[in-house]
Amino acid sequence: MGKAIWIDLATPKSVMFFRKIIEKLTERGIETFVTSRQGDDYTETTDLLNLYEIKYHSIGKFGGGKLKGKLHASLQRQIDFMETIAGMDADTDNSSQKVEKLVCLCSVDANRVAFGLKIPIVNFYDIPLSDYTSNFLKALPQARLTLPLSAQVFKPFMVPDEIFTRFSLEPAQVFSYEFIDPVLWLCDFRPEYNIFEGILSSIGANPAKPTIVVREEEYKASYVDKQYPLLYTALPEIYKKTGANIIIVPRYETEYLKTLFPFAHVLQSKIKIQHLLAYCDLFIGGGGTINVESTFFGTPTVSTRSFVSHYDKFLMDVGLMKWVSSETQLIETALSSFGKKKEALSEQFYENQINNALCFSDRFVSWLMSNNEERFNGIC
Repeated sequence: MGKAIWIDLATPKSVMFFRKIIEKLTERGIETFVTSRQGDDYTETTDLLNLYEIKYHSIGKFGGGKLKGKLHASLQRQIDFMETIAGMDADTDNSSQKVEKLVCLCSVDANRVAFGLKIPIVNFYDIPLSDYTSNFLKALPQARLTLPLSAQVFKPFMVPDEIFTRFSLEPAQVFSYEFIDPVLWLCDFRPEYNIFEGILSSIGANPAKPTIVVREEEYKASYVDKQYPLLYTALPEIYKKTGANIIIVPRYETEYLKTLFPFAHVLQSKIKIQHLLAYCDLFIGGGGTINVESTFFGTPTVSTRSFVSHYDKFLMDVGLMKWVSSETQLIETALSSFGKKKEALSEQFYENQINNALCFSDRFVSWLMSNNEERFNGIC
């Protein structure tokens, strides 16, 4: 075994973001050491890894929604990482580590252990603040605990460099890429209508009816302070007024969603939801990643997130997503947007981004293989 690139995939988004990069590294003969985590009531990330047949090592657990549980799980995962990574190097000296560098989406536990073992850290991050200005009172805990430890940071174009340099980084450590993150895995995806219909039939939905896909906010994450009620109170009314299939993509447990929304279809297993997003009539999302995926297909998209990030604001400014903050707003916006595809605008907007994403991933892999002797040039 030679030196390996350690890639920690702690969230569903990180699986999707690095999937193609892992493939390209493997094609070029570079070994990867992929890690992830799961929990008693949280298997979404590892389910996705299994769906895409990515080999990984499950190390540590998701800590749940309470702070004490999060901290305990984080500390334990760092110990597990330390023993695993240091164990890989047990027969070498410090100058010849088997793990050459860490690449991740600002994974807190992996960052802390890599920093402690003097493993260079390459971080990607698109939401350093729960805000679209430069108000550092809105800095996410994850950003505070990882960005200052970075050797290099990569970020999408719409997030100002200044925000990253304020996390103790030099300008030379910060690199931009000219696309929104989900484009990296959607650029070669081709939706199929027969798969969409098959998914509807398999869950008992009626393919002849319009369809609304729904995703909760990540309310157990450290950057969301509580479970906001607007989606839960508005959804029955939206169902009543549209008569559509309501399909919920769960983040956590599914049973309470079935109880709250007996008229809805709650997905029970991981599927390639991009087929749903491409052909549904409306997407209502409380997060970021799937909202962007939905806009990629021209699907009308309403965000119920409790804050507006830089790339949320960007999508709103170019007319691809709407944001609401109340039950009344959500119902009105959902009904006025229902079935109104934005295909022409979406295709035009994303055409250049696709080319940039394909070019970036090739250059990034080459840069990783070059042992970073030259400054990264990701401008395509």
